[in-house]
Amino acid sequence: MKFEKAPAELVEFISEKMKNIESECRQMFGYPAYFIHGNMFAGLFGDRLLLRLPDSDTENALKNNKGVKLFEPMPGRVMKGYISLPKAVYSDTKEFDKLLDKSVKYVSSMPPKKPKAKRGFQMTRG
Repeated sequence: MKFEKAPAELVEFISEKMKNIESECRQMFGYPAYFIHGNMFAGLFGDRLLLRLPDSDTENALKNNKGVKLFEPMPGRVMKGYISLPKAVYSDTKEFDKLLDKSVKYVSSMPPKKPKAKRGFQMTRG
């Protein structure tokens, strides 16, 4: 499955928003994604911006913001806890900053994610 490139202005927008947030930027699905203690809290997917929120905030964001959806990287494959924001929502500075703040606080409260064990063939001598 080939994914569309994120618009340059969206990449610039999220990069600018993350300057004051202590986080790590990595690639997820080939797009920039931001992590706190190994837990993803924000990222891009095509022309949409993703945020991780607790269930109650997810429900409120879906109900109160037109175009917000549960994040599905592939149809029928919902990533629990993540919402997908259209430009109309992330362009609303007040609303987006409120949602981003909730995401940062939520993910910051999670325990650090342990790194996955490296996979591959291990040779032992005996």
